[in-house]
Amino acid sequence: MERCRLVFSGSGGQGVITASIILAEAAALYDNLNAVQTQVYGAAARGGSTRADIIISNAEINFPKVYQPNVLVCLTQESYNKFYPIIRPGGILLTDARYVKLNRKVDARQKSLHMFENVMDKISKPIVFNICMLGAVIALTKLVRPDSIMQTLATRIPSDFLDMNRQALELGMTLGEHA
Repeated sequence: MERCRLVFSGSGGQGVITASIILAEAAALYDNLNAVQTQVYGAAARGGSTRADIIISNAEINFPKVYQPNVLVCLTQESYNKFYPIIRPGGILLTDARYVKLNRKVDARQKSLHMFENVMDKISKPIVFNICMLGAVIALTKLVRPDSIMQTLATRIPSDFLDMNRQALELGMTLGEHA
């Protein structure tokens, strides 16, 4: 792997920032890669727009900002409308079918998955929507090992919630693999 630039976007409360931190930590701590993560919050912590930039590489990373991501995740219509033009040609544009209507042609592999709907149907806890999204990203990119995500989660969340997060990760990976 050379270098993968990712942008996760959505609204406050969706776990976009948390998912980006988990991905970067998994890459750096458990998969022996270099990773940086930066974030931007909108006007309100919950409900305002959020954006997280992640760069994962096996080489040194000199600049933490992402201008043309290989992977763009948009979990709201607002974030899709704002960020779809920045996707690197040939990249992956991942959206949630419930929240984002794809209405523009972009030079990217567009994947509109029913992540939120599946989380609610199979787990009934919207709090793991972000981990489902992370599973889809991993399935589509093979950036880090799923075990690395689980090891990172084990250090960040109470053990009572690990199984639910594992289910969400596996659910997202299944959705991503079938996309």
